[in-house]
Order: sequence, then C-alpha cells, then structure tokens
Amino acid sequence: MPSTNREGNTPPSDSAGSLVDGPDTQDCSKHAGGWGRAMSDPEYIWYGNKSEDDYPDDACTPYYHKNAQIDDFTINNELTGKTATFSGTVSAPNFNGVASSAKSISGSFDIPHVKNEKLRIRHVIAEGPEAGIYIRGKLKDSNQIVLPEYWDGLVDPSTITVTLTQIGYSQDLIVDSVDWGKIVKVRSGVGANINCYYEVWAERYINPMDHDEKLHVVYEGDSPEDYPGNNEFFLVGGWDYDRRETKWRRPEDKMDSVNLDKDT
Repeated sequence: MPSTNREGNTPPSDSAGSLVDGPDTQDCSKHAGGWGRAMSDPEYIWYGNKSEDDYPDDACTPYYHKNAQIDDFTINNELTGKTATFSGTVSAPNFNGVASSAKSISGSFDIPHVKNEKLRIRHVIAEGPEAGIYIRGKLKDSNQIVLPEYWDGLVDPSTITVTLTQIGYSQDLIVDSVDWGKIVKVRSGVGANINCYYEVWAERYINPMDHDEKLHVVYEGDSPEDYPGNNEFFLVGGWDYDRRETKWRRPEDKMDSVNLDKDT
C-alpha cells in the first residue's frame, strides 16, 4: 500500500512505481530566517488549518511568530495594540491621541468640564514644575480681562499671574486687581488709553475634586511607578505610552527582552 503525506495524498515519485525517500530522522531545530527570495506582493499571512488536537503526534511542533520583522507592512483596516514605537516619520491625515516626542504634536490633557457634564476641556500643556495653563490676547480701550468661565474650580485663583505688553506708547500699566479669579482689572498710571497684549497664567488643580493633591516635582525612585502622589492623574511619555528601549522599562519587560535574545 503506498504511503501518504499529512494531508492523505500520495507524494510525488521520481518515476512510475517508485517513491522519493525522505530523511531517516526528523530535524525539528529552529533555523534562522532572513534568507531566500524577497517577495514584494502584499499577500496575506498564512493561517493554519489544523488545531493542536488534530496535529500529527509524530510531526515537529510548529513555530509561531511571537515577534516578527518585515520590510513593508500594509494594513487594510485597523491596527490594534498597546504601544507603537517608530524610529522614523509617522504620517497620518488625522491623529487622535497623545504623542510624547513629535515635532508638531505636544502633550495634552482632555478632561470633563468641571461645571457642565455635557462638555469636555482639551488643552495642550506647557512643560514646567506645575500644571500651568494660560490665556493670552489683546486689550484695547478697556480695563478688564475676562478669564474663561471654566477656570472656576479648575485653577487655583491665588496662583494667577498677569503679564502686560504696552503697544505704541508708554502707558505705565498696572494690574489693579484680580476679582474672584474671574476678572483682571488693569489701569494706566498716567491715565492713558489702554492698548496692550496680555498673558495670564494660573496653576491647574491636579485633582479638581481634591485641591490638596499636589505635584511632586522631584522624588526618589527608579521608575514613574515610584511617584509618591496619585499616578491616576498622569500619563507619562515613555512609560504609559510610546515606550522605548530606555531605563524606564519595567523589570518584567527587561526579562522578556533577555528571554527573546536567548531564543534568537
């Protein structure tokens, strides 16, 4: 009775009535890839059609890709995962997310409106030892800078600072008062008409529901997980997202890398 292969088909023969002899022993060791003929066709990755229970007992245990390398990669619909790291340029007609190190995208925060549950607030944040936010604009023929209504409950009014830049002539401008954290009143010490640029900064509460929550700028630790405050209010670039090969990696991630190196 002629022998058959795994699919139940008779293997090809050198000539009629003779079968091609296979190897006397199986070689199930892993061999390095990266050789062969490069194929540029965007074909689909092969998918097995046998379950583990149906796989022949005497066959070599198949390999699967835990990690993979490819020259070009085409995604027809969606790419889903936890983190993505790129060493070159990322181009996209629309970007929805946060990038920690990009030339045209800065870190941001997006939180519920503290006074209106139907609204949200998104700000691109400045870097500094506080959660600082600002507004700027031009004041002409008026002595009042009206601060955003959503600042009420969002910022600490005692931290409000104002910078005024005179336009056209000396006006001896003075911040007369900051009323209820909502209105900045300006006056001219020489009675001139006011014409200036302004910039108003304030410190945002780390937790609008708990004003005692403070930012710890410098702290002891080996990673962001050692932060002594509440980490729920922060997303740290290189740790919570956009992770790279740096000292910030978790110990278990380093072990995975070591194990992968041993496998290869």
